[in-house]
Amino acid sequence: MQGWYVDDLNSESGIMSCLNRPVLTIFYQFNPWHSSLGGIQTVIFNFIKYAPDEFKLRLVGTSVDSSWPIGQWINTELAGRKLEFLPLISVQNDNVRKHIPTSLRYTLALMGRSLASDFMHFHRLEPTLATMNWSGEKTYFIHNDIQKQICEGTGNAILWGQFPFLYFSLERFLMRQFDQVLSPHTDSVKFYQQQYPRLASRTSHVKNSVDSQIFYSLSSDERKKKKCDHCQSIGLSPDTHLLLFAGRLHPQKNPILAIHALAALNSHTSRLKPHLLIAGDGELLTATQLEIDRMGLSKQVTLLGQLNFRELADLYRLCDAFVITSVFEAVPIVALEALACGTPVVTTRCGEMPSIITRHNGVLCNESTPSAIANALSKILMHPEEFPIAACTQTVQPYLAETVIADVYQQMWQRWEKEQDKRLQRTPRPKIKM
Repeated sequence: MQGWYVDDLNSESGIMSCLNRPVLTIFYQFNPWHSSLGGIQTVIFNFIKYAPDEFKLRLVGTSVDSSWPIGQWINTELAGRKLEFLPLISVQNDNVRKHIPTSLRYTLALMGRSLASDFMHFHRLEPTLATMNWSGEKTYFIHNDIQKQICEGTGNAILWGQFPFLYFSLERFLMRQFDQVLSPHTDSVKFYQQQYPRLASRTSHVKNSVDSQIFYSLSSDERKKKKCDHCQSIGLSPDTHLLLFAGRLHPQKNPILAIHALAALNSHTSRLKPHLLIAGDGELLTATQLEIDRMGLSKQVTLLGQLNFRELADLYRLCDAFVITSVFEAVPIVALEALACGTPVVTTRCGEMPSIITRHNGVLCNESTPSAIANALSKILMHPEEFPIAACTQTVQPYLAETVIADVYQQMWQRWEKEQDKRLQRTPRPKIKM
């Protein structure tokens, strides 16, 4: 890791509007140089990579080893952008939930600090317990379908799902501090506007984004060659049908369903040679491996572990179909990434997927069952001509990070300029001695 340390940047002095530049501080419990795959991580990465030079960027995250000293600001770079990074706590593996929730440890580490800035972005609710009295514009990003995640209950997918009353009591207390509430999920936007009428005008929709510099398609011939080379490299026949699942091995993502769907696909037809690649890590890793073994699918499933963005993009570009088996989502960014790489998507009916999937870029399953997913996969694998690369890539044009992120920053800049004008108007004129 490169960078040099700044001993004392905990005070607000010198932070607000540094050198006449607005300061954005992003709060989330991860380390972008050693992180798991995840939609929130991707959103933050894009907000840093595509930030205009006019903004100064800070990220309050986590440490993974001694090279990231806890409690000290580090001047470094991410995606070519200068960034001040503050590790608050140590998290060795953010794929796996701990006995003491990481969000709680992160929140406690924020207590007693003053890290206010012109703009503050929060991607979890709990840390904002520490920020009630901080000055500056606060934006809360809601990344999931809250009604399914909290209200309807999802087993052990999330701890708050077991205590919905406590969650909404905490939320009611904290929501009043936010100047903006943004969500990529239209139903969540409506839900929050109804839940908090006083915040309705501050609650709005924002698109999730995909980085076209990393996630892009190949020509049909290039794709076939890449797939053939990859199959040979892992000991598979060139005519193997490659399926890809990517995400945390977590109850929300439901990877076991993808394995059951593969077994159902085997029983539906013998004309196909499916092989499932699973990219990711998490608390269900052992259960996933045991289920693969129990169903006798060890020769048809490869567990790849955690991959970085570029490794995952290479897989998107050569696989025949991408599989989403989530219990709930808002807009799964992996779906946008797969489509940007020209790969059709088979998905459960979650989040915004019904408005994204068309009859030419994938199949939306009305039932979250192995048979329904297997039928959808069979349709794509047996009739790939019905799901052309161009149809997939065209879908994601409104979601390109360079335009989505630019729009958000443009609005932030306009609000900052207005605030600067107000400050100038409030500044008393110097008295002239006669």
